[in-house]
Amino acid sequence: MPVNRKILAALGSAVLALSMAACSGEGAGSGGNDGDKPADLTIGVSMPTQTSERWIADGNSVKEKLEAKGYKVDLQYAGDDIPTQSQQVDQMITRGADVLIIAAIDGTALSGQLQAAADAKIPVIAYDRLIRDSPNVDFYVSFDNFKVGVAQATALLVGLGVQTKDGAKGEAKGPFNVELFAGSLDDNNAHFFFNGAMETLKPFIDDGTLKVKSGQTAIDKVAILRWQQEGAQKRMEDLLTSSYNDGTKVDGVLSPYDGLSRGIITALQNAGYRGAEFPVVTGQDAEIASVKLIDDGVQSSTIFKDTRLLAEQAVIAGEAFLTDKTPQANDTETYNNGVKVVPSYLLPVQTVYKDDIKPVLIDSGYFTAEEVAAGQAG
Repeated sequence: MPVNRKILAALGSAVLALSMAACSGEGAGSGGNDGDKPADLTIGVSMPTQTSERWIADGNSVKEKLEAKGYKVDLQYAGDDIPTQSQQVDQMITRGADVLIIAAIDGTALSGQLQAAADAKIPVIAYDRLIRDSPNVDFYVSFDNFKVGVAQATALLVGLGVQTKDGAKGEAKGPFNVELFAGSLDDNNAHFFFNGAMETLKPFIDDGTLKVKSGQTAIDKVAILRWQQEGAQKRMEDLLTSSYNDGTKVDGVLSPYDGLSRGIITALQNAGYRGAEFPVVTGQDAEIASVKLIDDGVQSSTIFKDTRLLAEQAVIAGEAFLTDKTPQANDTETYNNGVKVVPSYLLPVQTVYKDDIKPVLIDSGYFTAEEVAAGQAG
């Protein structure tokens, strides 16, 4: 593989550059240049888990789009295990990746790997989850995560009838008993989701329209480690036992992710909630099992983040780095990782209610009608 001209200049001699490349696995960190062919370049793609269909779709989309352009792709899933992801990224660097695309399990746990990547001149793209506390994050592709939280809270208000879909005041007055959930505290996105949601819900909590009967409104009290469905189910069960054992009912649940939503729904169903009295439950990621629940009238809504578009932006950013260009950012202010503001490309999101399944998810080819009916992607 040709070594980047910038590295040659820094080393001062072609002989030394070649010896360094031999020691680091086919010229790790070449970064590519205008003379490199895609077939000579490798992109390392690190995804957090295969327990979520969302991350499987992301990994496959990125891989397929890169391979369609002729690049070699080293795609690894870490099984929600931080040491595994660290080891996999280390191996990608050793094997000579030219760009790294990383969706981190823990946004603070890869500083050593990112430093090694920087030392090898390997650009790092944070994928959907911002990597924190490191200067060695070169670009971030994601959705507007604060607005995701706003959309989730708005969907809760719409489901309760407090607002209409067009933003007008609804006819329902409340008070409504609601409970709040958040994602894993080590995921930077969880904080953006929760902050966006709480900014939207706070006026309705303050005026008594919404009541959080458990009193748990701080993110550290409502967060679910690793976004685990079982954790959400257990917490919902505990809430029902501790705060709703007097005969009062839950009217709505702010859930930031479909996997959590399914755990919450299971707990509610086990407690006897059915039909018209079933609480409004929000979600995110348009996972097929939850889309079916929405179609069946069980889950109220989800936030659709089109992973096809996110994968495309990751590929565009990767190609820019491979040709010694700067990826185009549409946000250079919001995402401070604790060390620097990371230039970002943010994509829009859509709220999906039952009536939106066909025009948003089926007509766009994201799912087929048969997949929605079965609750399982083919």
